[in-house]
Amino acid sequence: QVQLVESGGGLVQAGGSLILSCIPSGRTLDTHTMGWFRRAPGKEREVIATITWTGLITYYADSVKGRFTISRDNAKNTVYLQMNSLKPEDTAVYYCNAVTGRQANPAIFGSWGQGTQVTVSS
Repeated sequence: QVQLVESGGGLVQAGGSLILSCIPSGRTLDTHTMGWFRRAPGKEREVIATITWTGLITYYADSVKGRFTISRDNAKNTVYLQMNSLKPEDTAVYYCNAVTGRQANPAIFGSWGQGTQVTVSS
């Protein structure tokens, strides 16, 4: 059974950095556009960054533009999210998934993973 596995979250002070990783266990990323999403307490899950399979085209939500960088290593079957200059409002559970347009397409990998918690203290 395919499962998306996110890791790299943790507790960090404002201004700090984290690198998140996402690996789909049980299959490859193929040529799917991938994205990172987050769900903050009391809010709906939102897309924050996407990347095409070549890595040539990326998208960032305004809230993270200039601070976060999405990348992928297809040989390692991994998608990354480099997060710099973290703010308390970045506190959320972070997920990855396949994307169609700028919408999550969880049918491709079967579902959502468990996500990884990022907590930014002020």
